[in-house]
Amino acid sequence: MISLAGRRLLVTGGSRGIGRATALLAAQAGADVGVLYHTRRAEADTVARAIRAMGRRAFLGGGDLADADRVAQLMSEVRAAFGGLDGLVVNHGIWPATETSLARMAPERWRRTMAADLDSVFLVTRAALGLMDTGGRVVMVASTAAQRGEAFHADYAAAKGAMVALVKSLAVECAPGITVNAVAPGWVATEMTTTALAGDAGERAAAGIPLGRVASAEDVAGPILFLLSDLARHVTGEILNVNGGSVLCG
Repeated sequence: MISLAGRRLLVTGGSRGIGRATALLAAQAGADVGVLYHTRRAEADTVARAIRAMGRRAFLGGGDLADADRVAQLMSEVRAAFGGLDGLVVNHGIWPATETSLARMAPERWRRTMAADLDSVFLVTRAALGLMDTGGRVVMVASTAAQRGEAFHADYAAAKGAMVALVKSLAVECAPGITVNAVAPGWVATEMTTTALAGDAGERAAAGIPLGRVASAEDVAGPILFLLSDLARHVTGEILNVNGGSVLCG
């Protein structure tokens, strides 16, 4: 049994999907959990109530994580609520559903994706590291798009590719006191992918996965919990593939 008893965690994008599943699983494992959300206050509040119902402390904070001033304020509130952090799960971001070639991609879309999926990661991670001591854990949610690219979603793939490079850079910078890793999911059945996986598209996606099905949010939350735990104490700079075998790479 993985135990996170006494740990203080912060999960971004925690109102739904992988973030929600991770926050609840971490609380079940004994952690106090902070949940950050962008605009979905009601859903995030439901997660926080569930965490408290398990007897754990919960923190709830909202806003644009690409806003440096807002991130600084949120981290000040986290410090006041928890006194510090033992772990960070960077899960937030956007996946623009419209397929657009780079030749036709508007600069506004590129900048919007980079702000949501990369600039915000820099701001949150930088601030959270300031709240961690020796033994801290950082886990980022990357994507198979970072490993093999994603045609017509080059903005998303580029941001996730940069995240992978960031993980490897920070693993060295933060050693030996803090480990930094990522999970790289493939298709995951969440609210973000509902449209993309609708109808026959979901069946086609599953057909391309050796394990025969699209992952659930809980399928990804489990490996995240492992990387947050002492069982992964000698793992850093790793990109853990959670894709059912759809992308086989080291």
